[in-house]
Amino acid sequence: MLTTTAALSALLPLAGANAGLVAEPVRSSAPGAALRLDPVGTYETGVFDESAAEIVEYYAAAARLLVVNASQAKVEVLDASNPASPAKLFDLQTTGVPSADGTTVDAGAVANSVAVREDGLGIVAVEAADKTDNGWLVFFDAGGSGQALGAVRVGALPDMVTITPDGTRAVVANEGEPADDYAVDPEGTVSVVALPDSVAAASQSDVRSAGFHAFEGSALPSGIRVYGGRADAGTGTPAYPVSENLEPEYVAIDQQSKTAYVTLQEANGVAVVDLRSAAVADVWSLGTVDRSRVPLDASDRDGLNIRTFANLRTFRQPDAIAAYQVKGRTYLVTADEGDTRDWDGYSEEIRVGDLGKNGLKPACDAVKAGAGFTGLSRLKITKADGLNAARTCYETLYGFGGRDVSVFTTDGRLVSTTGDELERITAGAVPAFFNSDHGSSSFDNRSDDKGPEPEGVTLGKVGGRTYAFVGLERIGGVVAYDITDPARPQFVTWTDNRNFAVNGSSNLAAAGDLGPEGLTFISGEESPTGRPLVAVGNEVSGSTTLFDVARVGKTNLR
Repeated sequence: MLTTTAALSALLPLAGANAGLVAEPVRSSAPGAALRLDPVGTYETGVFDESAAEIVEYYAAAARLLVVNASQAKVEVLDASNPASPAKLFDLQTTGVPSADGTTVDAGAVANSVAVREDGLGIVAVEAADKTDNGWLVFFDAGGSGQALGAVRVGALPDMVTITPDGTRAVVANEGEPADDYAVDPEGTVSVVALPDSVAAASQSDVRSAGFHAFEGSALPSGIRVYGGRADAGTGTPAYPVSENLEPEYVAIDQQSKTAYVTLQEANGVAVVDLRSAAVADVWSLGTVDRSRVPLDASDRDGLNIRTFANLRTFRQPDAIAAYQVKGRTYLVTADEGDTRDWDGYSEEIRVGDLGKNGLKPACDAVKAGAGFTGLSRLKITKADGLNAARTCYETLYGFGGRDVSVFTTDGRLVSTTGDELERITAGAVPAFFNSDHGSSSFDNRSDDKGPEPEGVTLGKVGGRTYAFVGLERIGGVVAYDITDPARPQFVTWTDNRNFAVNGSSNLAAAGDLGPEGLTFISGEESPTGRPLVAVGNEVSGSTTLFDVARVGKTNLR
C-alpha cells in the first residue's frame, strides 16, 4: 500500500482536535535529512507523573496499541486503526489473575512491560506489591476483549519482557531491586519461558531462570560494578553478593532466537544468556566515556557550557538495548541513560563538591589541579569508584550516563558512539530549555545529573536503511539515527512534541509529551496507513503518541 503526502494529510487532526499535539513541535534535522518525524495522533490518560503510559507494543493484525499503565497494574488497549485518533477499547487488568504456581497476582502489583506475538499472544510483566517478592507473567489474547488467560511466576521485579523472533520463548529481565532499607535484596535473574504454539498461557514447568552464581568472586569480569549491596548497607552478609548486586534491566534478542543480551544498568554491563540452556554464558562491561575527550555540560549553575574535564569519566549504563544484523553479524544498540543506587539504606550519589566533607575522602591533588575541576562541584558522581590504591583520595571521578547512543559487537567491543551530539543538538534547537527536566520546563537543571537521558530505543527499516529511534527522557522527543553502517551512526532528525511554554503539573493538556519511556517501530507493511510509524509511551504526561515517519521528498514511504 502506498500513501502519498497528500493522502496522509487527510489523516492529520484538525487544529485543536487533539489537545495532546502541540501546535509547533520542536524540530532539528541534519542537512539533507532523509526522514521527518511528524506527530499525528495521541491518546491521553490525563494522569500526570504516575507512570500511566510507559511501555507500548503494537499488535498488527488488529491495529491495536498495548500500553502499560504501571500505576494501575493494567494494560490499556487502544484502537490505532486511525493513527490520528487512537481510542481506548478496554483495559487488561492483571491483579487478581490466578497463577499456575497456585498464587494470585496481588492487589498492589505493578505492571512494568508488555510484549505481543504475531498471533496475538500477549504477555505482561508484573511485579509483586512487595517488589522483593517474585513477580508474574500474565498472558492474554491481544485480539480479544481483555480476559486474562492465566499467569506464571518468575523472579523478583520482572522489569521487561520480550518474545524471541521465532515466537517460541518469552525472556524476562527480573531486576531484583533491594528494599529501600536494604533489609532484603533479591538476586537478579533472567527467566526464559517456553511458549505454547497457540494463544494460551504457559505452565509453571515452562519457566527456567538464569542466574549469576557462576560469576561470584574472581569469575566476574573486570569493569562490572559490584557495590552498594547489603554488606555496604550494613544489613547482612550475602552468600551470593554478585547475584544480589546484578540487576537485569532490558533484553534484546538476536535474529536467530538463540541468544539474549541483557543490560545490567547500575553495574554498567551486559549479560549474555544462552536461551537453549537458560544460562548466563558471559558478562561484559560497557566501559566508560572519557570526559577529557568527550564534552558534556556538568553543572546546572553555569549556563549552557558543554566542555571537557580532566580526570572525569562517566559510566554508560544503558537502559534499553536493541539488536540488529548487518551482513550476518549481530550488533547491539544502547541508549546510555545512566542510573544510580540511591536507597534509604545506601546511596552512592554525592556531588564533586562534597568530596573531603562529612567523612568522604577528598579528591587527589592531581585531580584538583586538573583542567575544569572547579567547574565540577555540582556534578553528581559515585562514592563507590575512583579511589586510589591506598584508598586515601579519589584519583578518578566517575559520573553517570553516557548521554549518547552506542553500538557494540556481541562480545562487548565498542563500534561507535554519538558522543556529545545529543546535548549539542538539543542545545541548538531549544537553547532556552537546554537540559530541561520532564515535569517542568526549565533551563539547565539536568546538566549536573544525566543530561537529556536517552532511555528507550527501537529499530526499524525505512527505504532500505536501518534507523534507531531514541527517546530522550528528560527534555523529551524522539531522535532518529541512521545506523545502517554500525561504525558511522548519522544523526537524521529530532522532533519533540512538547510545549515548553507550560508545565505539565499545571496544564497537562497543553504541555504535550513529557518523559518518553518506551518506543516501538511499526513498519509500513503493518501500519494502518501503509507508512512507517513510531509509537511512544510518555510516563510523565501519561500520553501515547504516534509519529509518522516520512521520507523527505518521497512518496513510497515503506
